[in-house]
This record gives sequence, structure tokens and C-alpha cells, in this order.
Amino acid sequence: MLAYYLKGDKYIDPIDQKSFKSFLPYGYATTRNNVLSPSTLSLERHRLLWLYLVNETDFFTKEYTVLHFAPEQAFYKRFRKQPNLTYTTTDLESPLADVKADICNLPFLDNSFDIILCNHVLEHIPQDTKAMQELYRVMKPGAMGIFQIPQDLTRETTFVDDTITDPKERTSVFGQYDHVRIYGRDYFDKLRDIGFIVHEIDYTKNFTPEQLATYALSPGEIIPVCYKPL
Repeated sequence: MLAYYLKGDKYIDPIDQKSFKSFLPYGYATTRNNVLSPSTLSLERHRLLWLYLVNETDFFTKEYTVLHFAPEQAFYKRFRKQPNLTYTTTDLESPLADVKADICNLPFLDNSFDIILCNHVLEHIPQDTKAMQELYRVMKPGAMGIFQIPQDLTRETTFVDDTITDPKERTSVFGQYDHVRIYGRDYFDKLRDIGFIVHEIDYTKNFTPEQLATYALSPGEIIPVCYKPL
């Protein structure tokens, strides 16, 4: 009903191509206006990733084994229906997870997956180095991983403060009560230290200001596209 009420032509969700007079507000510490799609429930990062996968990869056409952590509502059913994908979801708690698993101790064999999607997960994980090592381990040589995170690109180094325990204060400082760090630009080098080849892709540069506004994307958001060396 809400999607019907908001029909218009100012904003377009590229995931389902539906258009709206406005998107919905969303946020924890700070509310962002016109960012949540009423139809797919996608946010800026979901729409950016979708556009990248559609335009720059063969994700929707080539046969791949895919591991998807904490599957997002915007993607889950669409990826599940793709006949070219052998698609496995995993999470510690999500009801959408095929396999309930700890990202720091995955129940998968070495070199199992062609593509891994792990987006807005690592900021929740105290032992993120161990999680990255596990991602690397279960990827096939030559495989691709996309590991988006909330990131402050003005910070050179990642900020952590375990002394902040009050949920309201953590929300104020970290943007969400269950985030354990604010990643800086050193995030990419941390992935490289694990062994990944990392491409820092500002895919928003591929769009005009008008397109960025129509799709409600965040200018300058980086997609970390990671590969396991052959």
C-alpha cells in the first residue's frame, strides 16, 4: 500500500525499476531522508551494488557458486531465483540463512565459492581479522568477494573503543549500537594483508549528478571488490 501511495517519477529503484515521488527516511544515529525504497527495501549501498553487478559483472549470466552472508531482503529472493547461481546463505541468526554459522569459524571446505557477498557485516565482528581469514579460506583461487562496510573515508585509521558500552553512546559514536568499530581507509590494506587483491571502486563516478539523485546513491561510496589470487 505504501509503495502504491508513493508512486511518482522523482526516484527510481534500479533493482525493480519502480519509480516513486519519494523514498522513505532511514537511519539510526542520524536519519537520512529519501533513502529507503518502498518496494525492495533497498538502501543506497544495495542499489549501488546492484548496478555494479548488473553493469560490470557476469553475476546474472555465468554459473557461479555464491555464498551470501546476512542476506538482504532487497537481494535474497532475486538471487535465489537465478538459475545460473548455486546460492547459499549464511548467518548466525537470520531466518533467511541456509546455514547458521559463525563467520569466524565457517563450516565450509577450503576453496568452495566463486563469489562471496559479505556486506555490512564485518563492522559487527570483534575478531574481524579472523573473519577476513575465513572469507579468504573458503574462496576459490580467482574468486571474487564484495565486502561493503560503513566507512569514514576521512579517517586514515579505523577507530575502536571497547570502553564505550552504553548502547545509546555506542549509537552516537559508531552510528549503530551493535557496531564495534568505524572503518577508515586502512580497511582496504587490512584486506590486502590477509592476501586479497583489492580494488577500491568508486562506482558512483559512473553516474551523472542527476542519476545519483534519481537512484538515491551516496556520492563517493567505495565498493571493495576483492579477489583471491590464482
